[in-house]
Amino acid sequence: MVKKPIHSSSRRGFLAGASALLASPALAQYTPGDPLRPAPEAEPDVRRNVSGFRALDWQPYFSNTNNGAILVDTVSRALHYWSDDQSVYKLYPSSVPLTEELTRRGRTSVIRKVEGPSWSPTPSMKKRNPEWPDHIPPGPDNPLGTHALYLSWKYYRIHGTHDTRKIGRRSSNGCIGLFNEDIAELFSMAKVGTQVLLI
Repeated sequence: MVKKPIHSSSRRGFLAGASALLASPALAQYTPGDPLRPAPEAEPDVRRNVSGFRALDWQPYFSNTNNGAILVDTVSRALHYWSDDQSVYKLYPSSVPLTEELTRRGRTSVIRKVEGPSWSPTPSMKKRNPEWPDHIPPGPDNPLGTHALYLSWKYYRIHGTHDTRKIGRRSSNGCIGLFNEDIAELFSMAKVGTQVLLI
């Protein structure tokens, strides 16, 4: 059997088509006139922090990993997870709050886990954005994505997002966002009682 050589033009065509397919979901997520899915705003130039996506050790941040431990670095926009027995370590890119005023730092814990969360704006969100709906049920329009870890701080969550443009950006009203695939994985490992530290 004679194998036909793959021509570079067909490779280019394939790569161009694949690139277009990969880019199209992100474009489809912007809905003109939808206040919950506005076009992303340009961020000021920032020095890229490649060190943010390096593995970290848990000891500088926690005295133990009882019930597991989650570290959210709001500067590098990364979430680190260590299992109770330290056999599992995961690192995820995240979204962080829009401003310093919305950013909360310190120690908290997971108090509830919800698959298919519903969403309601906080009173301060509703004051800033009176046109927002009072409630959004689970589904593709829900800002909390597919899963949510509720923290002991009122209104704060680690949750998914259907709007993948938000990850790696200052884009939330206080919560920490992950890709839906990543929050599903974290959700399966984190427990009620998992320690959380935001720095």
